[in-house]
Amino acid sequence: MVAAASLAAKEYALGVTPSGGQIVQPEEVDEAKLFIQQATFDVPGLPVSARVVAGHALTRIAEMLDRLAPPDSVRLVTDALISRITAAAGGPNVIEQLPSRPPSLARGAVVFHERCAECHGEAGRGDGPKAKTLKGPRPADLTDPRVMGGTTLLEIFRRIAIGVPGTAMPEFAEDVPDEDRWAVAAYVGAMQYGGSATAATFAAVRRQVDSAIALRSEKIGFDAYLTFEQVETEVRAKNAGLAGELETTFAWLRTRVARADDAERHAIRERLLAGLERAERVVADRPSSMSLFVASFFLLVREGFEAILIVAALMTFLTKAGATDRRRDVARGAWLAVAASLLTWVLVELLFQVTPGQRETIEGGTMLLAAAVLFYVSYWLLSKIEAAKWTAFVHGKMQSALSSGSGMALSAVAFLAVYREGFETILFYKALFTSAGSSSVSVVAGIAAGSVGLVAVYLIINQLGLRVAMKPFFAVTGVMLYYMAFVFAGKGIAELQEAPSPQDEARSGTCFGRNDSGSGCGPAGARHMYSSVPPTSIRRTLVAWASVNGPRIRSSFARRNSTRNRSAPPSTMYQANNHPIA
Repeated sequence: MVAAASLAAKEYALGVTPSGGQIVQPEEVDEAKLFIQQATFDVPGLPVSARVVAGHALTRIAEMLDRLAPPDSVRLVTDALISRITAAAGGPNVIEQLPSRPPSLARGAVVFHERCAECHGEAGRGDGPKAKTLKGPRPADLTDPRVMGGTTLLEIFRRIAIGVPGTAMPEFAEDVPDEDRWAVAAYVGAMQYGGSATAATFAAVRRQVDSAIALRSEKIGFDAYLTFEQVETEVRAKNAGLAGELETTFAWLRTRVARADDAERHAIRERLLAGLERAERVVADRPSSMSLFVASFFLLVREGFEAILIVAALMTFLTKAGATDRRRDVARGAWLAVAASLLTWVLVELLFQVTPGQRETIEGGTMLLAAAVLFYVSYWLLSKIEAAKWTAFVHGKMQSALSSGSGMALSAVAFLAVYREGFETILFYKALFTSAGSSSVSVVAGIAAGSVGLVAVYLIINQLGLRVAMKPFFAVTGVMLYYMAFVFAGKGIAELQEAPSPQDEARSGTCFGRNDSGSGCGPAGARHMYSSVPPTSIRRTLVAWASVNGPRIRSSFARRNSTRNRSAPPSTMYQANNHPIA
């Protein structure tokens, strides 16, 4: 009832002249009357002490709307009604609780896509697939400042909760949690600044920066940084230098804004806003649909090729060993790996739906783990660079599995080979989908085409006996993986440096929307969120690792070359249906 009465007063003020007596927007007046009618239906649910007063007040408001009373007079009556209901219910926190932490614009974009886009459209322009078939008024254009201008997040939150009477918009109070409704409200409120999740995020950051500067609040400065973190990964991927500059400036905002003089605060504001404008242009420069399709296609073909190569080798060995009936165990393991990879994709998506600070920690740990795995995998590939050693490796694994007499052993060999490639593919596609934004259809099309390509590759290798040059394949792949491992190690350390401490994150969460002295807010509330390890220390660490392990790798290659099987000349090839041939 509080939401309906408040929205009625706002809509009515838009529909009549300031002095009343004349309608300028009939649809707004009609909507205000419907809100009051909806509120009347809720009177029986009020506390007994407020029912009679609320009923009389709503009747009076309805009469004022009919005679086109001045909007200010209507606002006075509705405010008195809201105060009475709020007091009877136990206070404002009982009526509507503010969120305990800044709403996530990224989460708001997801919920909007799931629950609102069919009517309002992906960009919020009111042109969704169902818009033309709905009865009554068309869905509102949420990107139009004339429609959304002056609308507060609380008013948007209320509309989402109770719906809009007389339109197709239902109420979501029962089936959408408060946290998600606040997220959608924040996302919708920023759509007028660009109509996309990215534009909404940058608009929110700018507002928080202005508030932090004006109020000298390190707490709001910390909230601004957390909001920026929702797009920081995209900015860093395209311009690492700009991302670093912005993080340095945000660090100043979080630690010095309360003590700086006016000139210094003005300078830092201008620097931040200029950097954010550059960052928004950088992020908006998305790859073309064709480039996304090509990248997606070759990514799947490249990653799937290694798995197909190993499975083909396993099948060939079983045929040569006279164990054709055991080929189904290998096939079972490969298909289980595909299913496990799809399940892993779902788990990765759930894992990354976390707060910005937690995401930094997860990304940093994932990068370092990936670096360790890549060092091992790349060394493994280079150790199999000779075809004779590759064949010996495959034969050794299969001999061990066959001797065990268990189909599970054969399935396990195929499962591990395919799942490793599947896990790597998931990580790469996660980044590709992030960079694609609204052009994800091109990525999906690339996946479909790549799947067809992989089937063709398998048939060519397994049925037609295509000869694959093992030495250049493993050499190039191994070197690329070593390079990626160094990149992941550096980025992983950087991500961990940027992650906020649990104390910082807790402080930001408990203080949002409040200013209690005992809550930990205020000038001392925000702290520098990452350690002071400089980039030069990271480089020295990696160089030290290389100096220790480089000789070990070189000596390993020297030992391998000295003991190489001389019966296999350098031009040895691997053929799927035969033994190695020259």
